[in-house]
Amino acid sequence: MSDPLLIYGANGYTGELITRYAVERGMKPIIAGRNEKAIRKIAEKHGLECRVFALDEKEKLDAAIQEVEMVLHCAGPFSITSRPMVEACLRNKKHYTDITGEISVFETSAALDKKAKDAGIMLMPGVGFDVVPSDCLARHLKDRLPTATRLTLAFYGMGRISHGTQATMTMNVGRGGAIRKDGKITPVPAAWKTREIDFGEVKKLGVSIPWGDVATAFHSTGIPNIEVYTVAPKSALKLMKLSRYLGWLFATGPFQKYLQSKIPPGGPSDEERTKGKTLLWGEVTDGDGNRAESRMQAPEGYTITAIGALNIAEKILSGKFTTGYQTPAKAYGADLVLEIEGVSRTDL
Repeated sequence: MSDPLLIYGANGYTGELITRYAVERGMKPIIAGRNEKAIRKIAEKHGLECRVFALDEKEKLDAAIQEVEMVLHCAGPFSITSRPMVEACLRNKKHYTDITGEISVFETSAALDKKAKDAGIMLMPGVGFDVVPSDCLARHLKDRLPTATRLTLAFYGMGRISHGTQATMTMNVGRGGAIRKDGKITPVPAAWKTREIDFGEVKKLGVSIPWGDVATAFHSTGIPNIEVYTVAPKSALKLMKLSRYLGWLFATGPFQKYLQSKIPPGGPSDEERTKGKTLLWGEVTDGDGNRAESRMQAPEGYTITAIGALNIAEKILSGKFTTGYQTPAKAYGADLVLEIEGVSRTDL
């Protein structure tokens, strides 16, 4: 008998990894996607039930969701794919989670808070690397300095990224950056700021990016001013700055097709993931000059995503959920990420 969990997009790099981890835990999710050959192959490999449908096949989508209690949506780009799945979960009164890091998805879901509460379900996009570790770090810093009015986060991922992640990043090239200022998400130029970040183990130059925490950390902490930084290669930094002037070109169909064609398939191997790791840093300040700073060390990003997403799925299926739109740290607290083996946090 299958567990009441539907993993959609199980044939993508991250979806397949999550499926494998789920089976290793003894879970038996129903897996789904639109690529019949790929989905059936994974289902046969793990002895799972599967469903094949595209997100615009409403009857098949509803039928699949009615079989389960929750969805773990893994098919990006989520700015395109999340809305039909969220609407289906609302219609059928089933919990929704996904592994996005896109600001637009978080804010669209937040606007559906009342509908989710009325349906008695939880909407929680971002249950993976985007944004569990950083969201928990933000909440921890807020707990350390309740008067905080400014939050700065940074992360340094030491590892290769998947085809799907690169495809989403490429699609967003030329759209600029974003921060939260006085409680509102505010557009800024790409690579708006750079600053040196002391991750403890290393010091690196960080560049501001429109990471999901610009949206989620506000809901988790109430802090009105938020900036997020990452470490990027010099070539990527140059491209980000160039996009300020040529963003219109980068967004055109032919240029996007060219860029997407250059993305290698797949993602990091098990060995690469084992060797990889993630360093995070965060700081909060208030209007009186008070300050708190913390660091975090964690496994490689896709490993965090698979474990974090399944940890949250198990909580939901056991009845531990809060209806409405939620973020990981808002629903489960700052220590949620510490449930993942290999995560450590240090206060400075």
